[in-house]
Amino acid sequence: MIGAGAIGGTLAAWLAQTHDVTVCARSPLTDLEVETPEGPIRAAPRILTDPAAAEPVDWVLATTKTYDCAAAAAWLPGLMGPETRLAVIQNGVEQRERFPMVPRARTVPVIIDLPAERTAPGRIVQRRSGTIHVPDEPAGEALVALFAETPIEATTTPDFVTAAWRKLAINCSGIVSAITLRPAEVANDEGVAEVMRGLVRECIAVGNAEGANLPDSLADKVVVWTRRAHPQSVNSLHADRLAGRPMELDARNGVIVRLGERHGIPTPLNKALAALLAASTNA
Repeated sequence: MIGAGAIGGTLAAWLAQTHDVTVCARSPLTDLEVETPEGPIRAAPRILTDPAAAEPVDWVLATTKTYDCAAAAAWLPGLMGPETRLAVIQNGVEQRERFPMVPRARTVPVIIDLPAERTAPGRIVQRRSGTIHVPDEPAGEALVALFAETPIEATTTPDFVTAAWRKLAINCSGIVSAITLRPAEVANDEGVAEVMRGLVRECIAVGNAEGANLPDSLADKVVVWTRRAHPQSVNSLHADRLAGRPMELDARNGVIVRLGERHGIPTPLNKALAALLAASTNA
């Protein structure tokens, strides 16, 4: 597991209940403790902080933020054997492209929905049981089997492109919270909701040009889903801004602008809001 944040730590703790897990982290950890919907779980995986100490494994799960891919890639020469597979568990629709040094057939892009918050190093609160979706191919099926003995529901999907862009449609709208510094309840403001719909409509247009099959109704659904979420829930873009961390602006909004330009599709809302947020935080 490369990354010991909320997602990486939670997945590592669950997998360590039945598998031999190594966590690659920036700083030393003693153990992992996760408050889950099923109760607390604990794990004491092997912890590495030096890529030079890494040895080949069966699976590498990269759970770092997208802007930390270079640091994550530094672990790969030691971890990757001739049969090792890499699961890229990150936001966006370019998971495979971020690790071009790994053969495509051994790289599994992963869509994850796992609400979790790290409260301290190695200490995490998991809000509800998560889901994982991967392409319907041999490597994807193997990753599903890896999670078979955990409560995290891992499944393959025959149309991963659509699934990934649907998730991006939700994520791209979250920029309104990062800009306003208001949690999910901001979607109850109809003016803000219309901005969210506009962001999602641009994502739909670009996603469909990229091979996805997204209905126009998705724009309204994203607003409804956001309004049904806990009113004080905070998305990761918002949380990163609050914490003064770098933000995944490119993976969540910039990619829509970049790929839109490739297809000649205008994306003024995603472009403008990403620029405003970047300027306000020097991101």
